[in-house]
Formats: sequence, C-alpha cells, structure tokens
Amino acid sequence: MIPPSWTSALTPAFSPIPDPLTPARDITHAHFQAGDQVVVIKGVVSGELWGEAVRVVAPSWHTPTDEDGWRLRDPTGGAQTFITGHPRYLVHLKRPCPDCLIYLRAMEDYLQPKYAGHDALIDCGWYTTTALNQLVHVADARGGR
Repeated sequence: MIPPSWTSALTPAFSPIPDPLTPARDITHAHFQAGDQVVVIKGVVSGELWGEAVRVVAPSWHTPTDEDGWRLRDPTGGAQTFITGHPRYLVHLKRPCPDCLIYLRAMEDYLQPKYAGHDALIDCGWYTTTALNQLVHVADARGGR
C-alpha cells in the first residue's frame, strides 16, 4: 500500500499531452456526409501526423457530448468496427476542404516541434472508446458515460 503522503508526489507513467485545438474546434455535423473518408488525428510518427482512418456511415447521437455525431466504420474491422464520434474529431481524408486543411496545419504546427527527431509512433492519448462504442476526447469525457 502507498502511504497517503506519497500519492501527491506520484506522477503517472503516461498522461495525455494537452490538446488545445480539438476541444475548441468549431465544426458542425453538416460538414461531413455519409460516405466521407475521414481520419481521427491521434499523434505523430516520424514527424508526420498519425491517426485512424474511418468512413462516415450515418448520423448518430454522441452521448459523451450530448450533440449530433456520426457513426463511423473502421474498414479493418475488429472488436470496434463501428464507433460514434463527434464531428470536431474528424478530418476529411480524400477531399481537401479548407476547414480540415486549416485544422491539419494547426495540428502539425503544434505537434511536430514537440516530437522533432522522434521516429517512434507517439499516441498523444487524447481519445478513448466507451463501453457504448463512443469515441470520446479526454476534454469531452464525463464520469459515468
């Protein structure tokens, strides 16, 4: 057992890198359409942004934010082939749109200097998936949801 006086001095082995961009991103549900290929930016690898590519399937309520979201399909399948995500987490992959390009550039400007010279895949720890297959950003997480 850890003595209570030690707990305030402990630092977790991994804590999410703050993400000031995604929580403040103002993107509407209507920005995406069923069939769009999108990516959820999760970090950096070898100086490039890294994320998970998915396809937008259908509108779906995003419980962690109580806002309109999208049902997303992971083409590789797996235990979480379908998840629901908020539009501000998504970036167009195949279609160059100004809003997504501005967001990508801001993410590059924010992340690349932090990891210059790192070749390993860096997952920034911004997202988790709830028991209801809801993709949730750490800034949107609410207890019990």
